[in-house]
Amino acid sequence: MRRVALTGLGVVSPLGCDLARFWERLTAGWSGIRRIQNFDPTAYGSQIAGEVKEFDVNAFIPPKERRRMDKFSIFAMAAAKMAVADSGLNLAGENPERIGAIVGSGVGGLVTFQEQHQVVIAKGPGRCSPFMIPEMISNMAGGLIAIEFNLKGPNYSVVSACASGAHSTGDALRRIQRDEADIMIAGGAEAPVCEIGVAGFVAMKALSKRNDAPEKASRPFDANRDGFVIAEGAAILVLEELERAKKRGARIYCELAGYAATCDAFHMTAPSEDGEGAARAMKLAMKDSGCGPDDIDYINAHGTSTELNDKVETRAIKTALGETWARQVMISSTKSMMGHTLGAAGALESVVCALALTHQAVPPTINYETPDPDCDLDYVPNTAREAQVRACLNNSLGFGGHNACLLVKKM
Repeated sequence: MRRVALTGLGVVSPLGCDLARFWERLTAGWSGIRRIQNFDPTAYGSQIAGEVKEFDVNAFIPPKERRRMDKFSIFAMAAAKMAVADSGLNLAGENPERIGAIVGSGVGGLVTFQEQHQVVIAKGPGRCSPFMIPEMISNMAGGLIAIEFNLKGPNYSVVSACASGAHSTGDALRRIQRDEADIMIAGGAEAPVCEIGVAGFVAMKALSKRNDAPEKASRPFDANRDGFVIAEGAAILVLEELERAKKRGARIYCELAGYAATCDAFHMTAPSEDGEGAARAMKLAMKDSGCGPDDIDYINAHGTSTELNDKVETRAIKTALGETWARQVMISSTKSMMGHTLGAAGALESVVCALALTHQAVPPTINYETPDPDCDLDYVPNTAREAQVRACLNNSLGFGGHNACLLVKKM
């Protein structure tokens, strides 16, 4: 199979919307979690979120165009434009049939769904927008990106809850490896911080209720974790066939070398307690890349800050890498700073891994204060660490038992 490089990155996140600021805040242990501003959260059990604040939409999308786009597609388009610019590619000069886009989303256009439901209830079905369906369907982010850049290769969306962004990136990798494309635009986007989105997760008792201390609420692997913090954002990566990227003199962040997808086949929302599915995904991703456990220096964990996820993922890491190396590898959950961006998480965390390889440093897991006997590995607590990073695993685990693991390695 052909080898694949990452040559462009773009982020829209609660930690900022440019790569330099994103990385600076990650390594500083800065939290982007605050009281919700998108709506009045007073009546909600969880009133905190990772919202995108420093975002100049006018720099990316004209007003006329964005009136026909849901918020998640706006985030995706902005991240795509940043990633393409970062790659140095002139897509207009490329063969459009050899370029595709795969952009995942867990819930798609939830904001549009909520707004148009309110219109139908208040004013009747005749007032529903004709753009409701195309705005809210999850594949539209990738579709709009393809229209913007005239991409005529593979184009679709992966919907696998919180694993969507990772699965989309892995599928894009396969398209290039199998010579079905030369360049792929891939990632994930999500905008779930609205009344119906927060209400649904509160009803599940999945969210942290640490409303009086938002910046302390997301605390993966800590004994006092009480749920995840919902967040919004997007990340897009430019994947390019390696020899092609070298030939044009591209700046290469790293090689995307391995990918695996598995399923727990266990429960609608809970992970299998033995962690077998997640462990198998890590093992298969390593096998796919030709790496062994002792090649892995860093794992960007799914690390949601929920009781079950964190202890099960810890167990899975031990199974996949073996007890000895699992205790040597650095592990962090950047959700401690960003919150959980659902279908965008795997893509954002792939960007984190690429930057960790570039800068030879690992971001911390913040708010790690009280050790949990069930979570007894090196979670890089509270302070970033300069270290040799040769290869990284990126874990994403979604409702429905969906597991995705990506492996990136230094060139």
